[in-house]
Parts: sequence; C-alpha cells; structure tokens
Amino acid sequence: METILTKYTSDLHTQARHLYSGSEIMTDAPLDNNGKAEFFSPTDLVAAALASCMLTVMGILGKREGFSVDGTEARIVKNMGNDPRRIAEVIIELDFPANNYSDKEKAYIEVAARTCPVAKSLHPDLKQTIIFHYR
Repeated sequence: METILTKYTSDLHTQARHLYSGSEIMTDAPLDNNGKAEFFSPTDLVAAALASCMLTVMGILGKREGFSVDGTEARIVKNMGNDPRRIAEVIIELDFPANNYSDKEKAYIEVAARTCPVAKSLHPDLKQTIIFHYR
C-alpha cells in the first residue's frame, strides 16, 4: 500500500501528501537551480529527514534507557556538489538542553545518531558530519 502521494503542481513545485495522516509538504527548486526557494527543496528534505531520524531514534533510545532528549535542536547545513549535482555533505550540529548525560548515555546517543535508518540509507559518498554539543 502506498505511503505518500506526490504530485507535480507547476512552476517547479511539488505537493506530497502522507496518506495515513493527510499532512502535506510542498517543495520548490532551490534558488541555485532555477527555483524560487518558496518551500523546502527535495534535497533540503533529505537533510531534514536525516536530522529528524537521528532525533527520533535518540528519543526512542532515551525512553528505553530512562533519559530525555526533549528540547534537543539540530542545526543543519547542506552542501551541494557538482558533476553530478548531488548532496555532497550534510553537517548537523546537535544542541542538547541542559542535562547531565552520563558517558554511557552520550555513547548511546552518538551511536544512535550515526546509525539511524536514514543515515544508513544514504550513499556512502555523502559526507555526514555530526557535531554534539552537550550543555
């Protein structure tokens, strides 16, 4: 059964609808590739999906192990490459809220981030730079 229905609407825009929830995401081509950057670009969504996956897996792990990552923010930089045009690097800086994580919890968090399903689904040539900021 389908999960998502995506339609090209016009003017380099697409509309994706999650069939279970009905939520929608619009995309536009980026400024450097004929778009107006009115919405996320498809490659922006890849970078956002990587960070969201990391945070989700860390949240699942935290629930299981008895710690919280609530309030953690991911700042994302996506660097494009050429020949062929592709995402060359995603830099994610994870800023954790004031919390005294043990060394064991930090190790769990870092392994979870680096091995989330999206991270493991991306091509190995895509450089994933993950920086952890613990308060």
